Amino acid sequence: MSDHYYSQVPQSKSAPKSWHYRLRGEEYTFMSDVGVFSKDTVDFGSRLLAEQFQAPKTPGDILDLGCGYGPIGIALARDCPERTVVLADVNERALQLAKFNAAKNNVKNTEVVQSDRFSALSQREFAAVVTNPPIRSGKQNIHAMIEESRHVLMKNGEFWAVIQKKQGAPSFKQKMIDVFGNAQTIAKDKGYFILKAVNV
Repeated sequence: MSDHYYSQVPQSKSAPKSWHYRLRGEEYTFMSDVGVFSKDTVDFGSRLLAEQFQAPKTPGDILDLGCGYGPIGIALARDCPERTVVLADVNERALQLAKFNAAKNNVKNTEVVQSDRFSALSQREFAAVVTNPPIRSGKQNIHAMIEESRHVLMKNGEFWAVIQKKQGAPSFKQKMIDVFGNAQTIAKDKGYFILKAVNV
């Protein structure tokens, strides 16, 4: 079986790497690894989503779905100290790194949860769900992430995602409209779209 960043237990030999990075005006040190999405730096899509996100007026927790080693969720947690940011992923190695990176950067209002989409989160409620979805896991999987997000979002909670046009941004946005009845493009840069829907 081939090893993917959305594998539960990556089989590739660990070779962790650290770097410094600036997000939302703050300096961070992140560690990533082989078998985890974006092992050398914060990828452009994650950076764009982290920079463009605006916390909803609705109070409550934020979910970083498919968090990887945690750059989006950790940056949002530091920016929203009154909220808990849940970092969720199926990948065990990614979750170990997310926990390490939150501690390394002294960001304490995070919670790390292993979950295949919403398998461990279906009883939770969130003010916002943010995701850089695992495109290579297939259209059916990432469209299910939109559908399932609606069930955990509070009224007026928000779903935020980043996706490249060439990887299906138009159909992804249409799916958001089908599920939420609305979707807007918040930003476009280098072929990446930041999309938002509100659970009205």
